[in-house]
Amino acid sequence: MAPRDPLPADPSPVAARHGGDRIARVLQAQGVQTVFTLCGGHISPILAGAKALGIRIVDVRDEVTAVFAADATARLTGVPGVAAVTAGPGVTNTLTALKNAQLAQVPLVLLGGAAPTALQGRGALQDIDQRAVVQPHVKRLWRVRRVADLAPVLDEAFTAARDGVPGPVFVECPVDLLYDEASIRQWYADAAGKGRTLAEKALGWWLRRHVARMFAGADRSPAPVPRVPPVPEPAPAAVSRASAALARAERPLMVIGSQAVADAGAAAALAAAVDRLGVPVYLSGMARGLLGPTHPLLLRHQRRQALREADFVLLAGVPCDFRLDYGRHVRGGATLVAANRSRRDATMNRRPTITAIGDAGRFVLRLAEAAAPADRSAWLAALRGRDDERERGIDAEAAGSGSCVNPLALLRAIDAEAAPDAIFVADGGDFVGTASYVLRARGPLAWLDPGAFGTLGVGAGFALGAAAARPGRELWVIFGDGACGFGLSEFDTFVRHRVPVIAVVGNDAGWTQIAREQVKLLGDDVGTVLARTAYHAVAEGFGAAGIEVRHAGEVLPALQRARALAREGRPVLVNVWLDKTAFREGSLSM
Repeated sequence: MAPRDPLPADPSPVAARHGGDRIARVLQAQGVQTVFTLCGGHISPILAGAKALGIRIVDVRDEVTAVFAADATARLTGVPGVAAVTAGPGVTNTLTALKNAQLAQVPLVLLGGAAPTALQGRGALQDIDQRAVVQPHVKRLWRVRRVADLAPVLDEAFTAARDGVPGPVFVECPVDLLYDEASIRQWYADAAGKGRTLAEKALGWWLRRHVARMFAGADRSPAPVPRVPPVPEPAPAAVSRASAALARAERPLMVIGSQAVADAGAAAALAAAVDRLGVPVYLSGMARGLLGPTHPLLLRHQRRQALREADFVLLAGVPCDFRLDYGRHVRGGATLVAANRSRRDATMNRRPTITAIGDAGRFVLRLAEAAAPADRSAWLAALRGRDDERERGIDAEAAGSGSCVNPLALLRAIDAEAAPDAIFVADGGDFVGTASYVLRARGPLAWLDPGAFGTLGVGAGFALGAAAARPGRELWVIFGDGACGFGLSEFDTFVRHRVPVIAVVGNDAGWTQIAREQVKLLGDDVGTVLARTAYHAVAEGFGAAGIEVRHAGEVLPALQRARALAREGRPVLVNVWLDKTAFREGSLSM
């Protein structure tokens, strides 16, 4: 037997019944309030242990939804989200959501079941090399082999998920580490046989030795030790250089992205810093809503032109990827300041004039402390004038009529009708792209979209995560009809867990973002045509409320009814037949 663990015993009066209890104690200590899951025998003790400690268990219909939900809770709270899935296909079903979280730099912990330690590689049920499958999509990966290591490894995983550039981590928990010791010892004794032959005796000896190693030190249960890594501070020299460059600038501009609000608790301070700087700003990703819907510094349109005119550009948590045309949107003579936790992202495709490695939000805070106020009212007025002109153009396009519903008019109606504290979840292509021009995020951390990966299918999971993190807030999911198909079965989850989501499906019977350019370039709509499917009827089949809208005059009553149903605690899907428009002509990204 291995020597006892020297760490002090857990002072909790209730002893851990099994490995699942050990994991649950860590989750509780880390501040986790919800675990998202799809059940499986490999992970049942984790779910039972978490429930016993008062942690809410939200079970979904697809493992990918569980990870999307964990992603959303992390974005909104700053505490790594947690999903638990069974071995093999349970783990592989999460890969799209893991990669999305990795590229969006979201801290989450995925607990994956695994075959018994003694049977891995021997053809056990759902046994695959999960390390090889998962490792490219996570920051770190652990394969636990002793019961005593479950809690320390999980504490380490939470720290790693938050440290530096945040991201997802994976902890593989074999089934024989999770159930109670007596049951596992009996299981292995039965597997050894009667011990009558030399082979059975040898197997019995080997299995007893294996079990002894598994449970070595398990009689000691160290208390969980949560450690929140410090927020990485940017170098003072970079702040000083940027402050001096900003003082010389006549046409400064900021673009603030999701990474700037990685420290979710500092969002209000970041908003105040932006206000003090007095620099016109574009917000993207999770930073949408940082200043509220109508702040005078906030710009929403004509970003490309503004970047080409600016003589100072601060990219706070924003890489020069396809969204900025790989850096070509920023004119060559401008002072480019890149503030980012990741040096790779800060220098991607374009060498900055000033590179500030550290938390992008902290950099904006420090810059606001160092910079002297300056009058740039003429520059802001020019940008504001273009923004207002674009808004008038959208209004004019929204006034156009067809046989069904103008998508711009629908989105204007949603923007006017949604509550002041509403959270918007965006899941789709063309319709959601249009929504990004029209819907105004109500406040900090009130807009959820997938991020750089452009993933479809995030909507249901993000809605579940948002509901868990922000109970009582009005919750809207803006679905394209293509994206809606990924998560329709989760209306069963919304109903069972009483999540009063308001889902609006923009139903134009096609994968329109792809079709528009495909038909133009190839003269063929192959693979892009959908039907005017009765998505509302599918939602009704799961026990939710369904509303169909085919004409413009039905929009406002439908939205008002949907909000009333949601206030009663019912999830609702509003299926709106849309007209085709050319609003986003030429929007295909490469």
